[in-house]
Amino acid sequence: MKLLRVGTAGAERPALLDQDGTTLRDLSGLATDIDGALLADDAALERIRAAAASGELPALDGAGLRTGPPLGRIGKIVCIGLNYHDHATETGADIPAEPIIFFKAPDTVIGPDDTVLVPRNSRKTDWEVELAVVIGRTARYLESAEEGLAHVGGYAVSHDVSEREFQIERGGTWDKGKNCETFNPLGPWLVTADEVPDPQALAMKLSVNGEVKQDGTTADQIFPVGEIVRYVSQFMTLYPGDVINTGTPAGVAMGRPEPKPYLRAGDVVELEIEGLGRQRQELKDA
Repeated sequence: MKLLRVGTAGAERPALLDQDGTTLRDLSGLATDIDGALLADDAALERIRAAAASGELPALDGAGLRTGPPLGRIGKIVCIGLNYHDHATETGADIPAEPIIFFKAPDTVIGPDDTVLVPRNSRKTDWEVELAVVIGRTARYLESAEEGLAHVGGYAVSHDVSEREFQIERGGTWDKGKNCETFNPLGPWLVTADEVPDPQALAMKLSVNGEVKQDGTTADQIFPVGEIVRYVSQFMTLYPGDVINTGTPAGVAMGRPEPKPYLRAGDVVELEIEGLGRQRQELKDA
């Protein structure tokens, strides 16, 4: 299923994208929100599947309707750095022996087509298309990558916007360059795991002002999805509704020759992952 949330920011309602790929269906009669509680409730998900198959869900008029982030009440966002062979190469970094973990705050999350704000005093705002993994079952001390995959509730497109000067040149951890407001557009859909049989075979692409910058595949991940979930579960408990951003392929501004084409107000970023939908953001100054 392709689950989403539509409406004004802070007042989104749950919806489903029909099998035809164009019709929106209202889920508010079956679910209060698309969140961890729903993903952990197999019976509720089955009721939604049955209602969708029967055609009984009321249609929603999508004209002029904002698409919000497809997941509400996110617990935490765990991010994996340098997780693509080609991205590590372009930045001159060694291939990590273990996954690099950092965090984004849930309040960085916005809808897939909402405005991204370039932070004040920013000189190096960068783009990163990423596969987001949404946890569907509580995961702690998992023993295998297969178990890791079994704890995934769904997948989404994530834009891990980053300010490289804040991240790398200002001391401390990466968090200063990762947690500026609007720095994590998510969606448009949460695609349930049953519709993504192989998360290591997804094409991904990002363009800036119509020029393709990233054109990669999740097959290039150093640590695949199941192993990431297993690994992270050794250090923290993952709960339904937690998100893992799994890294970005080559093509970021930081990895390009000088002058590096960092983002500015007025730029338009478009990104997509095969089967998970598209995003489009116009940048403005904070």
